[in-house]
Amino acid sequence: MNNSKSVFSIHEYGKISIHLKEIMDSKKMTRNYLARVSNTRFEVINKWYHNDVEKMDLDILARICYVLECAPADIIRYDHSNNA
Repeated sequence: MNNSKSVFSIHEYGKISIHLKEIMDSKKMTRNYLARVSNTRFEVINKWYHNDVEKMDLDILARICYVLECAPADIIRYDHSNNA
């Protein structure tokens, strides 16, 4: 069998995490303000702020990046586990 990595053959494949809070805090931006200027519901921004997103909406990500003048990689990080 092929020795390539597969989510079926490993237990720890890492995690995607959202670091919106850090960026907003550094810019002294509130969730209310970001929700208003990005035309996004507060509840949605709040989930991103608290790293509680289950399914990522790329349109929301684009709006957030536009307002914060950042790249998706500034907000989203892949935390790789070395236990593979």
